[in-house]
Amino acid sequence: MTSTVPNAVQHADVQQPPITMFGPDFPYAYDDFLAHPAGLGQIPATEHGTEVAVIGGGLSGIVAAYELMKMGLKPVVYEADQIGGRLRTVGFEGCDPALTAEMGAMRFPPSSTALQHYIDLVGLETRPFPNPLAESTPSTVVDLKGESHYATSVDDLPQVYRDVMNAWNACLEEGADFSDMNQAMRERDIPRIREIWAKLVEKLDNQTFYGFLCESESFKSFRHREIFGQVGFGTGGWDTDFPNSILEILRVVYTEADDHHRGIVGGSQQLPTRLWEREPEKIVHWAYGTSLATLHVNGQPRPAVTRLNRTSGNRITVTDANGDIRTYQAAIFTAQSWMLLSKIACDDSLFPIDHWTAIERTHYMESSKLFVPVDRPFWLDKDEVTGRDVMSMTLTDRMTRGTYLLDEGPDKPAVICLSYTWCDDSLKWLPLSANERMEVMLKSLGEIYPNVDIRKHIIGNPVTVSWENEPYFMGAFKANLPGHYRYQRRLFTHFMQDRLAADKRGIFLAGDDISWTAGWAEGAVQTALNAVWGVMHQLGGTTDPTNPGPGDVYDEIAPVELPED
Repeated sequence: MTSTVPNAVQHADVQQPPITMFGPDFPYAYDDFLAHPAGLGQIPATEHGTEVAVIGGGLSGIVAAYELMKMGLKPVVYEADQIGGRLRTVGFEGCDPALTAEMGAMRFPPSSTALQHYIDLVGLETRPFPNPLAESTPSTVVDLKGESHYATSVDDLPQVYRDVMNAWNACLEEGADFSDMNQAMRERDIPRIREIWAKLVEKLDNQTFYGFLCESESFKSFRHREIFGQVGFGTGGWDTDFPNSILEILRVVYTEADDHHRGIVGGSQQLPTRLWEREPEKIVHWAYGTSLATLHVNGQPRPAVTRLNRTSGNRITVTDANGDIRTYQAAIFTAQSWMLLSKIACDDSLFPIDHWTAIERTHYMESSKLFVPVDRPFWLDKDEVTGRDVMSMTLTDRMTRGTYLLDEGPDKPAVICLSYTWCDDSLKWLPLSANERMEVMLKSLGEIYPNVDIRKHIIGNPVTVSWENEPYFMGAFKANLPGHYRYQRRLFTHFMQDRLAADKRGIFLAGDDISWTAGWAEGAVQTALNAVWGVMHQLGGTTDPTNPGPGDVYDEIAPVELPED
């Protein structure tokens, strides 16, 4: 059992095909596209060496730049802070450099198959992430309303938790055709996926997650809804998502995005930084040994973009923080969308007005984390009276909400994520310094584990982040509210620019905000590949007939279009 309240109906004794996060809105096999020996496409030789601006050096920007470089283009990457974006791995001052904390993305499902392509490409290792009741998690404590329950499997929890599990499974079957959709996605049965999803989008676009639960006979009990909100499925409590569109949640459960997570050994930021330095084996135009780093002065991206405007010939002109002005035939914007409304001075003519509306309406989730380094994984010590682990992965309704225990072995220093919270729970931490946060967290955990002195094991200062307070992010990730489907469709499909007026082409949106699966690195990769196809197409390039790209098959699998009137 991989979660406190599993998110899937179990299929006993049936070997299921693997699933991928390729739908249901746009069921395109990005993993097959990447694996094909013909590559992602080619551009005319006359365009080789053409500069393309890539704004934002997070995963989406670096993937896009890497693939453009392989085609023979010259990506010019702009980054306001550091390569990685929300793949941010930090160390602890004065501690072993190998001891790290993941301030952003830290756990990735196997269904992120396009992401896994790049993880494998750069030679990174993954290992199971210790989510609540995951097979690799020694033990879990669920602490609600002052009552704690110790468990190594869901069977160790009181019956009410199994009742909630059954209610969630029934709710998904009754209201969202879960088994049919999950099976169709495993089999990559595109007509069936589209048939099921089209009905659900029309039916549920205006429904909140909480409203979806309330309408289910299975969740008529408020107590069950409360427990579900605090304990949730997969990674823990989901009540902070209750105001969001139920379509957002269904995308997660259909693709098993919250199951079987793995972490990247040594930190997730290694993925974009290794891609930055990587010299592709197959590359067009550029000499063997070329990398993104070698295409940039001193191996560094250009600084923050301060202005974007259109100039003669429908070019995109970029001004950076150094005052340097450069003009491009094409640009890819991968930073968080709100930067276009706040940090960057933009021409209104960059995008159609309905796209500007969609950008402005983007809803972000707040998120905070705090980590401390400790001398060893003391939580594996056994209580002399009970024989249990003295401390466990912890889900609670106290301020900490989720506490994760991360170790490299029994005799090595380790890391505790004392608290990982979202939305209102995250905002409660915002005024507090790292040390103030730590004190509150230690007090809360001391009430759950009164006989454990966590403080005596801490060997360095805490590190913390509140993504809503980060100047180039202002939030952790996008999460659509009810009624936002149309906005998201506009943003995701922006790469299909033949459908836009000629004076609105040339700049392509990509990144986590633009994807249907925001909050998951897979979406950043997928939208990067969409944008690469868009740039290739604009410059007169084509894909190999045996490996059609996302734009080539767009008309067959385009996202459901809801009426505007």
